[in-house]
Amino acid sequence: MTFSDDEIERYARHLVLAEVGGPGQQRLKAARVGLIGLGGVGAPAALYLAAAGVGTLRLIDDDAVALSNLQRQIAFDVADIGRPKVEAGADALAALNPHVRIEPVAERLGEANAARLIQDCDVVIDGTDDFATRFTANTACVAAHIPLVSGALGRWSGQVGVFTGRPCYRCLVPAAPPDAETCARVGVIGALAGVVGSMAALEAIKLITGAGEALTGRLMIYDGLAGTARTVTVAADPDCPVCAPL
Repeated sequence: MTFSDDEIERYARHLVLAEVGGPGQQRLKAARVGLIGLGGVGAPAALYLAAAGVGTLRLIDDDAVALSNLQRQIAFDVADIGRPKVEAGADALAALNPHVRIEPVAERLGEANAARLIQDCDVVIDGTDDFATRFTANTACVAAHIPLVSGALGRWSGQVGVFTGRPCYRCLVPAAPPDAETCARVGVIGALAGVVGSMAALEAIKLITGAGEALTGRLMIYDGLAGTARTVTVAADPDCPVCAPL
């Protein structure tokens, strides 16, 4: 796989990195990343993945851009209000990097279509804010042996974890909390979405290139108010209905 002169200049800061270089950039160009949800986590993650030269980005979201999204979902602007997020996002990403192929999928991921929507992806990023979708994405990724990067945020804190089989996301969250909070209900500081989305994109890049140590089986928790972060290990649940049979 060769690079054009434009690509060589565009990715120059990657190409001189010992951990990426030409081989790593080639792996990025050959990769397909699925983004479930083009919201607070998915929008900034998509921008950084496109900028990094990931060859194909599959955008999975059935929502439309709303004015309240613009406080944190920086892939969109005022002119996009009312447009499908995957359509507006595709335009923004193509403008940022015309070398990236965009696959917009205006569907909500569910049990009936999950396997199809993540098919052929090298990594999946789940940035959704409801546990039913998170559980479905996790089950589909475990079944397809696709690494899952999970990002979540609310108020002033966020978290990012990587799951590659066992333990899986369901080991971390066995059941949906009865008092689960959403950004719409409790609020979220806009810049936090950029932090968590960027971290999710970074983990995907590390998984694709093999650089460093991904957060596999671990969860990084960031406290924006305190300016602190900690990483915890996720233990495999021996009774997990998703990954225990593996």
